[in-house]
Amino acid sequence: MKEYKVLTINPGSTSTKIALFKGEECLFSKNVAHDAEELAKFEKISDQLPYRRNMIFELLKEANVELDDVDVFVGRGGGLMAVEGGTYEVDDLILEHARTMANGVIHPASLGPQLAEEFRAEFGGRAMVVNPPDVDEMQDVARMTGIKGVYRTMHLHSLNLKETAIRHSKNVLHKKYEDSNYIVCHIGGGISVSAHRKGRMVDGFDIVGGEGPMAPTRCGSISVSALLSYMEKNNLSVKDVKPLMTKSGGYVSHTGISDAVALKKRAAEGDKCAEMVWKSMIYQIEKCIGAMAAVLHGEVDGILLGGGIVYNQDLVDYIKEACSFIAPVSAYPGEFEMEAMAAGAIRILNGEEELKKYTGKPSFEKFDWE
Repeated sequence: MKEYKVLTINPGSTSTKIALFKGEECLFSKNVAHDAEELAKFEKISDQLPYRRNMIFELLKEANVELDDVDVFVGRGGGLMAVEGGTYEVDDLILEHARTMANGVIHPASLGPQLAEEFRAEFGGRAMVVNPPDVDEMQDVARMTGIKGVYRTMHLHSLNLKETAIRHSKNVLHKKYEDSNYIVCHIGGGISVSAHRKGRMVDGFDIVGGEGPMAPTRCGSISVSALLSYMEKNNLSVKDVKPLMTKSGGYVSHTGISDAVALKKRAAEGDKCAEMVWKSMIYQIEKCIGAMAAVLHGEVDGILLGGGIVYNQDLVDYIKEACSFIAPVSAYPGEFEMEAMAAGAIRILNGEEELKKYTGKPSFEKFDWE
């Protein structure tokens, strides 16, 4: 079987990660740093495209990395409407939605499809996106809320969640992801807890919208009444409190820091607030794992933990103690995002998966009777 070459491109707020793979082997990887002041000169994120592209070109040239024989260029798929999980060929509609950030999420990940297409146009091959940030495979029964016209959605670390489950299935259980049930967590700057049934992520939390466990910079789920009272007491607007969902909640709200290592250090030095924040975050993760176990009716092949904070053995031990009665707990510290993008493209080229077509229509809009 041919070992295909894939270049993966993952744009972040102040850097762009790139990695070149031949099969599963990583031949080259680099985190290209971008000057924050330079980025601030661009009015729109899409305006950064030539700047980021040229920096990556120059870096690859200096490193003598040849791209003429690359089969696929894969970019992180930001800006797209909610889709089913899988791999999508970059086309005009994907590029348009990435440029305009059609889903309303303003993030540099929207440069991913655009950069992949720039490289494809320069060197040939194909351009794809794999499990973009807005994967939404939620089962219908999980969507309804107690307010007519308001539905639950998912915003999760779908790329890493799915790849962790795929790798665990193949390497540990020696079965297909599509034949397995998992609770998969990504525990890092954001925290995702998700239920996977037979290859579909059927439930999880809208971590961008304030659901799920408290995280380093995110408030997590709270009572609507408590939030309204907080706003009224402090004379705050919706604009004032929105950052609590993604930037100023969690550790930051309580301690002013967002780093898990620093929080644990404070706790070890006797800071009772830091200790309680740490323990409460873990408790909330455990509680969400329990909820996902109920979603899967207790039929769980494994509980999988990924993300940077999983390097902390204390956290892993707490979750094992609380949740091992559900299923075996396995830790995969860090993330597989670059590997996941390459693997998704290679599965298409090997004929293991079917390439999907992006329609631009959300995977869910409303129920049939509405």
